Amino acid sequence: MTSSARPSDALHSVRTLVLLALAISLGLALAGCKTSQPGETTASLADAGRQRSAEAWGERYRADPNDAEAALHYARALRAHGLRVQAVAVLERAATQNPRHRGLLGAYGRALADAGHYRQALDVLERAHAPGQPDWRILSVQGAALDQLGRHDEAQRYYGTALRIAPDEPSVLSNLGLSYALSRDLVRAEGALRRAAGQPRVDARVRRNLALVVGLQGRFSEADRIARSDLPADARASNVAYLQQMLAQQNGWNQSIGRLAVNAEGS
Repeated sequence: MTSSARPSDALHSVRTLVLLALAISLGLALAGCKTSQPGETTASLADAGRQRSAEAWGERYRADPNDAEAALHYARALRAHGLRVQAVAVLERAATQNPRHRGLLGAYGRALADAGHYRQALDVLERAHAPGQPDWRILSVQGAALDQLGRHDEAQRYYGTALRIAPDEPSVLSNLGLSYALSRDLVRAEGALRRAAGQPRVDARVRRNLALVVGLQGRFSEADRIARSDLPADARASNVAYLQQMLAQQNGWNQSIGRLAVNAEGS
């Protein structure tokens, strides 16, 4: 982007990146956290093990498509291989046959959200909570789906409820910070993300989101330091590459951030 880029274009780029970060969080909610493997041989063995597991669950599911446990594991394996549509189909059929299985409903709702079917996901996820016992993980996915629909105030209420159940949960705080960023409240966004990044055993994606929000305020050197901080070499390279998308558009974003900062201060 050149210095002649319009602020509206820069704002669209900002929103696109933040929504992408939320979409990634939705996908990981279904697939589970992946850890890097120390060496090609170990990684290959792990991949082979996952492949065998996927095949075994696939055989069990095909023998009985109404088997809730088989559907859950098979759909997770499909999602891990990037087969989102197939995962949704597996869970949809199983949920139809097991309409009161809350674990199945939760997985189905997350798969729908991961596939971009946000309104349908919200309907399903609402039925996944046990009466009087809301699940903070589901609440966080509901919030992320609402943010994707542009309903940021509602999303933030869901995150707030999730945090009352699981105080200082970094994944929820990270989503809350991104929601504030989408609401153009970068000060509160940074606060939520710094709180998330300060938790023990925090996921590298949280720090990457903090770097994004810091960079959106024009503090690019600080954002770069955050992206590089205390991460292994492979994760550091990934985070810095992600941040370069923002730095490459610095001129246009400098125009947009001024407008965002005014809104954040309530002017």
